[in-house]
Amino acid sequence: MLNLSVREFSEKIAEEGVVILDVRTPGEFAEGYVLGAQNIDFQSGSFENVISTLDKSVTYAVYCRSGKRSGQAVKILHEAGFHTVHNLEGGVIDWGNEGMILVNN
Repeated sequence: MLNLSVREFSEKIAEEGVVILDVRTPGEFAEGYVLGAQNIDFQSGSFENVISTLDKSVTYAVYCRSGKRSGQAVKILHEAGFHTVHNLEGGVIDWGNEGMILVNN
């Protein structure tokens, strides 16, 4: 379980097989997300049920708006048996401030 800077997170998600999780609300996700991310709303009330369906053997890169929710999500993932989980420090706020791209449909 690691906190990664924007640069480190960008390098991590470029690795083959890394799953990107956006734990913001669907509304926040619709405003722009990291390319390839899947949205699992941390505040939905069903977060733990949804993550129970995920593959524990792969690496996850998790982010939110500021890093707070994703930090909590990473802790829950780790406690649920996910051992290779990384958190984007500063979330999409820092991601955007560093000039990184968010996509939307």
